[in-house]
Amino acid sequence: MNAVAASTYPHLLAPLDLGFTRLKNRVLMGSMHTGLEDRAKNFPRLAAYFAERARGGVGLMVTGGFAPNVAGWVSPFAGRLTTSTAAREHRVITDAVHAEDGKIALQILHAGRYGYHPLAVSASRVKSPISPFAPRALSSRGVEQQIRAYVRCAQLSREAGYDGVEVMGSEGYFINQFLVTHVNKREDRWGGAYANRMRLPVEIVSRMREAVGRDFIIIYRISLLDLIPDGQTWDEVVMLAKGVEKAGATILNTGIGWHEARVPTIATSVPRAAFTWITQKLKSEVSIPLCTTNRINAPEVAEQVLASGHADMISMARPFLADADFVNKAARGQAQDINTCIGCNQACLDHTFKLKTATCLVNPRACHETELNYTPAARKKKIAVVGAGPAGLAASTVAAERGHDVHLFDAASAIGGQFNMAKLIPGKEEFHETLRYFVRKIDSTGVKLHLDTTMTADALLAGGYDEILLATGVTPRRIRIPGMDEHADKVLSYVDVLTGQAKVGARAALIGAGGIGFDVAEFLVHEGHSPTLDLAEWMKEWGVADPATFRGGVVRPQPSAPAREVFLLQRKAGKPGAGLGKTTGWIHRASLQAKKVQTRSGVNYESVDARGLLVSYGEKREKAELIEVDHIVICAGQEPRRELQPSLLAGGANVHLIGGADKAAELDAKRAIDQGSRLAARL
Repeated sequence: MNAVAASTYPHLLAPLDLGFTRLKNRVLMGSMHTGLEDRAKNFPRLAAYFAERARGGVGLMVTGGFAPNVAGWVSPFAGRLTTSTAAREHRVITDAVHAEDGKIALQILHAGRYGYHPLAVSASRVKSPISPFAPRALSSRGVEQQIRAYVRCAQLSREAGYDGVEVMGSEGYFINQFLVTHVNKREDRWGGAYANRMRLPVEIVSRMREAVGRDFIIIYRISLLDLIPDGQTWDEVVMLAKGVEKAGATILNTGIGWHEARVPTIATSVPRAAFTWITQKLKSEVSIPLCTTNRINAPEVAEQVLASGHADMISMARPFLADADFVNKAARGQAQDINTCIGCNQACLDHTFKLKTATCLVNPRACHETELNYTPAARKKKIAVVGAGPAGLAASTVAAERGHDVHLFDAASAIGGQFNMAKLIPGKEEFHETLRYFVRKIDSTGVKLHLDTTMTADALLAGGYDEILLATGVTPRRIRIPGMDEHADKVLSYVDVLTGQAKVGARAALIGAGGIGFDVAEFLVHEGHSPTLDLAEWMKEWGVADPATFRGGVVRPQPSAPAREVFLLQRKAGKPGAGLGKTTGWIHRASLQAKKVQTRSGVNYESVDARGLLVSYGEKREKAELIEVDHIVICAGQEPRRELQPSLLAGGANVHLIGGADKAAELDAKRAIDQGSRLAARL
């Protein structure tokens, strides 16, 4: 270990003695469902994924959730561990991790009423808002069957070679459902008083410990903040923590919020380390190690959390999708080389909820380690990449890493392309980190960067390049509305607004309610001020409170007043923002609603005059309305920039379009980075 790094991160890199075993550092790679858990045929891929992270220095890893029986499935035929045959199939995973000197625990996850299938069960027949299937209420005998399934799953995990298990008792899943009167309406020994409601997790951990012995890690994922009405009080949480510790848990891992809670907990707009205070609140109540989690994505943040006594361990999940070598880089004193998780959810959670294999926007190799590798090129090529946006940055650095002679050109004075606008949106400050990472990557891979350079087809053809990659991005789509020319001072481009070249008045109409429209609306209602950078303000805006005072830790939100009045308009009928991320779209809609942004769908733009924008609605252009505004901001999409392509093709060049230059329907950094990386891996 680098001596400087050891002194910089002494708490994070310190070993943790669990008595019967020792973790080499305080880093736990939290559970993430990747989609590879659901079929044994994908276990070799899962093994490669975990092995790479074990090699990267993680102290202890937790798998995605495996159900202990069919009733506990998250969805039909999702991963479960119920037989010795299945346990043997897991050996490829545990063997791969142990070969890299790593430790791994299997997460036992019973979905309960969150199960997306007709076999779902729960404490009572209370339907979840996130599944169309109402659960069957378990009989007392049925509860006992579930407990036995948990214990059997833990035994099979040990048989499979795992170092431990994590019992998922938070986020609103099966165990959590028994703990709250919101779901548990029972009047038997499993319901009523909290001592009865907490009987389920205590019995599970107690019987599990007896079955697996003392030398097996049992992590219990405890919900410290339910963030739902009728959630647990703090006294109840403490009672449960003490009960689970006494029952034999090795580690308590923090869980925050139910999936149905209307408070964001892991999106990029959530402040870093936003919930470590609640873990600290439990520290004096228990003696086993406490792990804290949620929006911790940098070693310096993790170190500060541990140094300030908020926890004994740090759980980071998505940061290890972004960079498998996170811990080793920190240990080598190379934190600036970490590819930082930006909390976007676009390729991880959004993929999971669409039943697609998870990966990472900033690291498309995640979960694809067996087929996407940046191996040395068989023949060194001279490559030109035009455009230093996400696609161009990914392509140029991967190509250079493979040994090619890469020249990256951009007319701007800094790299980043559209990321330079994204990073200005309140709640999207993490985009700065991606640009920091690529600055370092350009330097370390030897990419020859040419900024303030506008390339022509003639110059590219004369350069003797074996391959020319056009990552020239997009240009805002121009639309025509009667009166625009006469009142040009009222009509602005989103580019000019975000870059500060144009000032917007007290009332604004945004034409286009896609991702750009939502971002510009956020920018305008906050006037550049970001609650993401102020935890107290963010908690107030979303109604997060101390559960010692407010049951479940949730109160009525108190958002600050918007900086200006904004109208968000779209031509098509339907809900504005329907195309936003599956797990983050609701956050953007709720945020703008709190700021009193008025949305309109099915809009026809009739004319612009000195007063504002005249619109009508529907195919019959009915119900004309004058929206009086100071400015109209065009956010109506983009067009690809491909003007160099025809001349280059005519000149016989090998030309490739990537990123927005290839497809500009919606700005999509995930597709751009993936496309650029995969092309560079083939060249």
